Amino acid sequence: MLKRVRRLLLLSMMLLASALPLAAWQAVREPVPEPVREFRAAWVATVYNLDWPSRPGLPAAQQRAELLGILQQAQRLHLNAILLQVRPCSDAFYRSPLEPWSYWLSGPGTDPGYDPLAFAVAEAHKRGLELHAWFNPFRATASGKEVGRKHIARRRPELTLRAGSTTILNPSAAETQSHVLSVITDVVRRYDIDGVHLDDYFYPYPPHHRVADGKSPARRRAAVDAFVSRLYTEVKRIKPYVRVGISPFGIWQPGYPEGVTGGVNAYEDLACDARKWLARGWVDYLSPQLYWRCEGPQSFPALMRWWSGINPARPVWPGIASVRINSSEDPGRPASEIGAQVDWSRKLARQSAGQLYWSWRSLGSNRGGVQTELSKRYAALALPPPMPWSSSVRPGTPTLSAQDSAAGCTLRWTNDGTARKYALQVANKGRWFTLAILPGQITSYTLHPAVARSADRIALRPISGSGLSGTPAVLAR
Repeated sequence: MLKRVRRLLLLSMMLLASALPLAAWQAVREPVPEPVREFRAAWVATVYNLDWPSRPGLPAAQQRAELLGILQQAQRLHLNAILLQVRPCSDAFYRSPLEPWSYWLSGPGTDPGYDPLAFAVAEAHKRGLELHAWFNPFRATASGKEVGRKHIARRRPELTLRAGSTTILNPSAAETQSHVLSVITDVVRRYDIDGVHLDDYFYPYPPHHRVADGKSPARRRAAVDAFVSRLYTEVKRIKPYVRVGISPFGIWQPGYPEGVTGGVNAYEDLACDARKWLARGWVDYLSPQLYWRCEGPQSFPALMRWWSGINPARPVWPGIASVRINSSEDPGRPASEIGAQVDWSRKLARQSAGQLYWSWRSLGSNRGGVQTELSKRYAALALPPPMPWSSSVRPGTPTLSAQDSAAGCTLRWTNDGTARKYALQVANKGRWFTLAILPGQITSYTLHPAVARSADRIALRPISGSGLSGTPAVLAR
């Protein structure tokens, strides 16, 4: 009985407090701690419908619902970027004037009735997620699947090379490189993407790496090097804030670092000199696929330490294989292995920390309880790390106002066009946390009533396209 009386008294006090008028918000000048900075991303693969959509030819509404489910769950996991595969086989998951609609979306050359990339960008930004367009640069066809009439393999078959059951566009051909660069830069110009991402497919993996193109391994590497360098230059010329990243095979060559073994020589077989691309600053980040365990002949920390030491001015954010938890490929791998790899990636990062997960399906399905491992490490929202080499210009401070009401606290602010996004931070008795990451084009936001009543400070921090923080606008009660 006494406990019940105490509960009723406490409830009465809370109701009385909530009925009391709140002090008005006033602009103040005081320091606000920087939000956590870390890149947290997942690959969403469309080839073979690995992650999305669940099968080709779904109604547009079902496709959108599936994609929204991915974005909403990524937001709940405190990720901050999605790498969406928009060009799996020289085809398109967007309205392209250069290539046909993808087989994996709606059937070869079939219009799905909406623009998936435009939809993905808009919905990701609403949820504080960056949307990076992931391109496979040289795959032409996969496993004999049909392609649309405008497909380059039909229009220019002389540019293709047979590689087992697939075909690729000849990476060393000038016409191939010009076409692929036109495709990518078209997307950069027309869509509000945050990044351009390439995967590990340049020349084919063994046993098909000896495709008949008449080029030595050295000449192949020179051609791919020229493509990577030109891609970086052209993307930055169009939109300097668009982040360019590549995810190569995780071992540059067997024996690097000493003691590491590997069945694939990416340098010789794939014409992939990712060490050079990182050293010369032809990427904004490198994400080597470090899909092995922490212990063993391909040690995750040994490889992470080697890659991160190449160019301390550019970040190395490893690819982590959540897909191998309890898998036939690695029987018995626990989700705790993923948590340990996050810890190592943070400890060994020389420039900034980050992780990319292969792939979404294993995260979204909580394979082996991996979401628990991430929740331990992603307790707070994080902003992607900045790219000061792209631009040193910081955004201007917004003019912020707040108005309390029964519905919460409505914030309104000015936008001078220099902020690409905002970090909304709130504090209670000196303890700050990041409440939301907001797109730069909005100018209002309403705090939940419970948050509004518990906060005694509100800060709106502008973030530039290159990720630099401006001085936040701060309100206090």
